[in-house]
Amino acid sequence: MGKVVVSAAVICAAAVVCAASAAVVVRRRMQKTARWEKAMAIVKDFEEKCGTPTWKLEQVADAMTKEMHAGLAASDSQGAPTMLKMLITYVNNLPSGDEKGLFYALDLGGTNFRVLRVQLGGGAVVNQEVSEVSIPLDLMVGTSEALFDFIAAELAKFVDQEGPDFQLPPGRQRELGFTFSFPVMQTSIASGNLIKWTKGFSIDDTVGQDVVAELTRAMERKGLDMRVSALVNDTVGTLAGGRYSNKDVVAAVILGTGTNAAYVERANAIPKLHGLLPKSGEMVINMEWGSFWSTDLPFTEYDYVLDAESLNPGEQMFEKIISGMYLGEIVRIVLCKMAEEASFFGDIIPPKLKSPFALRTPDLSAMHHDTSSDLKVVDTKLKNILEISNTSLEMRKVVVQLCNIVATRGARLAAAGILGILIKLGRDKIKDGEKQRTVIALDGGLYEHYTEYRKCLENTLKELLGEEVSESIVIEQSNDGSGIGAALLAASHSQFLEVNKS
Repeated sequence: MGKVVVSAAVICAAAVVCAASAAVVVRRRMQKTARWEKAMAIVKDFEEKCGTPTWKLEQVADAMTKEMHAGLAASDSQGAPTMLKMLITYVNNLPSGDEKGLFYALDLGGTNFRVLRVQLGGGAVVNQEVSEVSIPLDLMVGTSEALFDFIAAELAKFVDQEGPDFQLPPGRQRELGFTFSFPVMQTSIASGNLIKWTKGFSIDDTVGQDVVAELTRAMERKGLDMRVSALVNDTVGTLAGGRYSNKDVVAAVILGTGTNAAYVERANAIPKLHGLLPKSGEMVINMEWGSFWSTDLPFTEYDYVLDAESLNPGEQMFEKIISGMYLGEIVRIVLCKMAEEASFFGDIIPPKLKSPFALRTPDLSAMHHDTSSDLKVVDTKLKNILEISNTSLEMRKVVVQLCNIVATRGARLAAAGILGILIKLGRDKIKDGEKQRTVIALDGGLYEHYTEYRKCLENTLKELLGEEVSESIVIEQSNDGSGIGAALLAASHSQFLEVNKS
């Protein structure tokens, strides 16, 4: 009898243990389900707030056009930080395609600079050579004279290597297009005062000075006989490069680490342009559209977090939701919230996930384009970059979904910005059955390498314009506006222009 009682007790105890274990399993499943639902709720809310229906994009385009008008009327020193600057570039002669001869370009925009030698043959670049030079760190924080002397010396070395394939007519002075990718208040086609240094440079005695004059004096000290014909930025250079090969190019857009746009405006439509109007009747406007802001832009809490932690809070708001510098960071911030509030990656928040800009846009693109059945690329990126292992296929699919949400919003808003330019130029509609061909030159690594972004932008522009109008609007990829484009602008603003044409 005693044995029976003991056996019964053991059985009962085992049953209790099994029931308890089952309860734990059920509870864990319920917790996992609750966490998953919470994570999906975060994703759904983010997707809804990033929404860019056609009507909203049309509002963004209209707001862009309105800001363009306002910026053309306000002086460059006026206006809020979010107003479009609409800077006068003094580029009133874009390349016609007839330019011939030898021209140089200097592209200074970071810790390296490039010098280019370009032989133009009337409608084509016949030959070109390029050299890239690294700037010593001490010169980036030294004196203006030391920096420009170094640049002029390297430029002189490059000129000395000029071979027989490059022909400069006898008695001609060499001419240079200078791409200077730092904030400048331009005062003519070949002069502009530095507003401030960025990108690790800190040379106090250059601030407020004419950078063309600084370079010219340095070239004279090095015995280099060369004239700076044009001071430009990369967006204007892209426009010049596009116009050289296609006379229908009216605007250029850069979509890379940062973003900007430039276009050809009627000179008499620029209230802040004083004095005699150029003979061409045209003026290239550097929009600086990264600073565009409108209440119609679909900003989310994650975008405001990014902005608050950025180096320039409250500025470049359009750039922060469409350009390559920020797309990966937005996804990281969303994933961080999912980890914190829904334990998406487990009970411990992955430390690397808290590192700002750990997830770059090239990584985002690679994950977005992952077509493998098990999303192996996503798995590898999460492991190698964020040190997140053991993710399920369902989790990796969510990561791809976030990539798609962020890239789609950015691409569609970029398309809306382009529509704003077309509206300003009166090229968003067919007039009296006349089909006027319009070409937009586009450059930048984001547009070039992020295929889904590029396809979405192009399809969105067609959606906004309608089938009939979109047939006359063409986007053409343009390369090296900061190099070739600068040389072309040196040609179109050459002191020997009339001689060149003949």
